Amino acid sequence: MSILSPTHEHPLAPFKKIHINALPISLAGLAILAGALYIFQTVSLKQAALWVIGALMGITLYFASFGFTQAWRVFIANGRGAGLRAQMVMLAIGVMLFFPFLSSGTLFDNPVNGLVAPAGVSVLLGAFIFGVGMQLGGGCASGTLFAAGGGNTRMFVTLFFFIVGSVIGAYIFPWWSTLPAIKPYSMVKEWGLTPALLANLAVFALIAWGTIVLEKRRHGDIEPISYVPNQQASFVHGPWPLIWGAVALVILNFATLALAGRPWGITSAFALWGSQALHAMGIDVATWAFWSKTPQAITDPITKDITSVMDIGIMLGALVAASAAGKFAPIWHLPLRSLMGAIIGGLLLGVGARMAYGCNIGAYFSGIISGSLHAWLWVPAAFAGNALGIYFRPFFGLSVEKTPRLTGC
Repeated sequence: MSILSPTHEHPLAPFKKIHINALPISLAGLAILAGALYIFQTVSLKQAALWVIGALMGITLYFASFGFTQAWRVFIANGRGAGLRAQMVMLAIGVMLFFPFLSSGTLFDNPVNGLVAPAGVSVLLGAFIFGVGMQLGGGCASGTLFAAGGGNTRMFVTLFFFIVGSVIGAYIFPWWSTLPAIKPYSMVKEWGLTPALLANLAVFALIAWGTIVLEKRRHGDIEPISYVPNQQASFVHGPWPLIWGAVALVILNFATLALAGRPWGITSAFALWGSQALHAMGIDVATWAFWSKTPQAITDPITKDITSVMDIGIMLGALVAASAAGKFAPIWHLPLRSLMGAIIGGLLLGVGARMAYGCNIGAYFSGIISGSLHAWLWVPAAFAGNALGIYFRPFFGLSVEKTPRLTGC
């Protein structure tokens, strides 16, 4: 699940009376409230606030259908770039918000750091693998969470094997962590605030301009990001225009920086959940090299882990949004080929995210607004992986959006 091209069917039908799914929205709302109170009492007020921020992210992701997988697929296969332009707006606002505070190292007198990781072969290889997995699994990291939370049963399969793949990635850490790489490199720290900011904004503008040129050349017009064509936007029931989603996600990520001291991430929790499951079965995962610096995480409750708290919050928020939209209706029958795609895609997503030091959120969104060089290696490698994944989608019974090129004939 990801950004939907406005020329294709949106999850919410236009101008229909919304019938709220009362039971699931009530249960999800109670779970969010109860979880916030429990985390406040057992961990901290900040951790409870991050739980709520996760829920708000889930609502935003679902209502705006804001993800990456379909946005990239629609652009690669169909030449429509609204999703990419929305991402560029999100990143532009993000660097203007984040770079000044990352440069100073403090936000509201609290220390903050970006998600800056080594840039090298493992990032290129992992991002490429992750990109293939995006198209076969049917979602990125954020897309998998909000789609699963919204009741997409296929994405539960993708999520399960995403977790399995993350554990595999953690197990083989001694191999991929020794591949050639340079040390973590922050453009903000190395270049200075102004040069880093201007360079990033220039690249975002160039990418957005490129999508406009290519889209006009192929279709004769461009899709908007400021409204939902042929549909009645609703703040309470959805759908939301892409620009609403872009702005909301940046603000929520900034709130995450303020509370957690670092930007939003997703997939480290998947490795943790899977490793904790193995630990419960008697496997001593705490001795793995991947967990050598944080062995206590294996035995700590997941409510102490920021990423886990936010991930679960995202799923509950998406459930609220799907129910408010009257769209929570799980379908339990999955065709075999589609099921195999979810399994293989999930495994690739998990392994790839670990090798690349993050996913479309931790490495792409939060990585770029952290000024990390590894994020700029991640983007083209993941894009190339998406292109290959799109080629293989029909083998798994998955559709690929296509529109004939405009000609004079």
